[in-house]
Amino acid sequence: MFDYLSTARICAGRRLVLLIALVLAPPALVSAQAAAASGESPYFAVQSDDPAVDRMPLKSTRVDVRVLGVIADVRVVQQYRNEGTRALEARYVFPGSTRAAVYGMRVRLGERELQAQIREKQKAQQQYQQAKSAGKTAALLQQQRENVFQMNVANILPGDVVDVELRYTELLVPTDGVYQFVFPTVVGPRYNGAAGSESRKAGPWVGTPYLPQGEAGRDSFALKVDVQSPVALGEIRSPSHRIELQQATPSQARISLDASQDPGNNRDFVLDYRLSGARFESGVLLSRGVDENFFLALIAPPAKVKRQMLVPREYIFVVDISGSMHGFPLDTAKRLLKKLVGSLRPADSFNVLLFAGSSSMLAAESLAATPANIRQALAMLDTQMGSGGTELLPALRQALAVPADPERARSFVVVTDGYVTVERDAFELVRSNLDKANLFAFGIGSSVNRQLLEGLARAGQGEPFVILDEDSADEQAERFRQMIDAPVLANPQVRFDGLDVYDVEPVALPDLFAQRPLAVFGKWRGEARGSLQVEGRGAAGPYRAEVAIQPEMASASNQALAYLWARHKVASLTDQETLEGDYAHSQAILDLGLKYSLLTPYTSFISVDERVRNPDPAAAASVKQPVPMPQGVSNLAIGGALVSSTPEPSVWLMLLIAALGMGWLARQHVRQEQPA
Repeated sequence: MFDYLSTARICAGRRLVLLIALVLAPPALVSAQAAAASGESPYFAVQSDDPAVDRMPLKSTRVDVRVLGVIADVRVVQQYRNEGTRALEARYVFPGSTRAAVYGMRVRLGERELQAQIREKQKAQQQYQQAKSAGKTAALLQQQRENVFQMNVANILPGDVVDVELRYTELLVPTDGVYQFVFPTVVGPRYNGAAGSESRKAGPWVGTPYLPQGEAGRDSFALKVDVQSPVALGEIRSPSHRIELQQATPSQARISLDASQDPGNNRDFVLDYRLSGARFESGVLLSRGVDENFFLALIAPPAKVKRQMLVPREYIFVVDISGSMHGFPLDTAKRLLKKLVGSLRPADSFNVLLFAGSSSMLAAESLAATPANIRQALAMLDTQMGSGGTELLPALRQALAVPADPERARSFVVVTDGYVTVERDAFELVRSNLDKANLFAFGIGSSVNRQLLEGLARAGQGEPFVILDEDSADEQAERFRQMIDAPVLANPQVRFDGLDVYDVEPVALPDLFAQRPLAVFGKWRGEARGSLQVEGRGAAGPYRAEVAIQPEMASASNQALAYLWARHKVASLTDQETLEGDYAHSQAILDLGLKYSLLTPYTSFISVDERVRNPDPAAAASVKQPVPMPQGVSNLAIGGALVSSTPEPSVWLMLLIAALGMGWLARQHVRQEQPA
């Protein structure tokens, strides 16, 4: 007769054995298996069992930056070297500046140097696949996000050394007199949602392999910055890395990474500098070209004024408590919120929404900023440790649905590392609710998703903040408080007198909150003569500024202005496309990319060596270059167990359950063996 009880015991035992195996299995193995099932999620890199395949062909990244005035020109060289015995196709996902205008790529293969061409994205992919299948060495650079790029290099033969050089330019605009250059080094793992959910937005690039927390990448990283200023340089510092500073003259400096320290390619490189004793003055840069002329106008904001009488305000804090926020990011978020909530006035009101895979809110309606309510909010946050997914969209909808008090000025404050794939959906959601409030975004972490933070703030007519460490949380909270107390310049208007301008960007200027100048791009024709006039309303009353434009200001050396104008125009059209949907401006963006040789969502750079170098391209191995986990981000960011000498309480609990299960199995076995 069939023994149902014995069978049940056996099945239960197998389930417990499976649970024990999952608990005790290396986190890399569990995560890699989970990633294989999902196909489009980040996962831990695993060692290859094929010694012929070089799994980490990217050997070095070298960055050379030249800053002239307010424009940075950046040269990045990635070196790929195949140290295995099989031909490779290497794929590498890496970050970029959100303001970068990527205008050039070239490839060096031995003595041969190949200049890449800009192509429509689909055509570039086809050309790359054809070259790959034909056994030709080829390189393809694609933009996956405004700040995320993917490099593919096909048919790297054993022993090959391939150098891929990228060129881009960006505008450096000071805030409170501080200029900041940022070079991102690693793309943080993106939460991609469950299959079929609205968070499931990204393509295969999200399935990037990561090294476990604390494990450094094997590729080397070197960076140097040359700064030339028209006036003497003031304080120069890096809040992210140890640097070496050489200053030949008061207005020239060279900054490089401290060679004796960790190269730090698991966090953004940030360089801050001031101009000695010089208040920022309004000015215009003019570029004269063969077919088109460009200008850049930087208008200094009015000086700060003393704090004015303010109307009562309402603040809704939307705080990310997902797995990627575990540890330092969430600890810093708690400190930030204590500072922000603790500084509210009794006349203000506030609410707090915590979100991960689901969300919880302090109250259905905002509460008065009384000491008791503030303590309740901080106690609610103090219980969080950081776990689960990052369902940003439902959290934003819930926050926006909180009933508004028409007598109060409302501001939303989003605190997150931005590791999601629903940027465009979030921007559209915020834009469609612009009448309800301003939105400010706080990014916490060493390698945050700046595209999300800057895009949310731009859509919400607010400002982005990035907090690299706990020590800067108080400083950024104070900057936020000063900013929202009184907007520096409301309803700014720009007018040109005498200079024939067109294609001016942005078309409409938002209210200015930060102590930084307004930037206006455009084209001009005819004679370079006239003036630029700016009007608006500051906290102290009407504001007006005027900048004279003279013929000698036009220069053929300011060619970067063409790339910067085109990049700003692409960003503007992308914003409109996000709002209107259906790829309404895709053709205009494509045309801009092709005309100005610019990387865009619809254009890519492609370089092909026409020699057939690999006679058996079908046998080539395809590898994804693993990247380090961003500094301060735990393995929970991609669902893995924490790698540390002291397991988290949840890990201890699972181990205890497993041990109890093993004891139960042993007792059942003894009972079955004992005679009746």
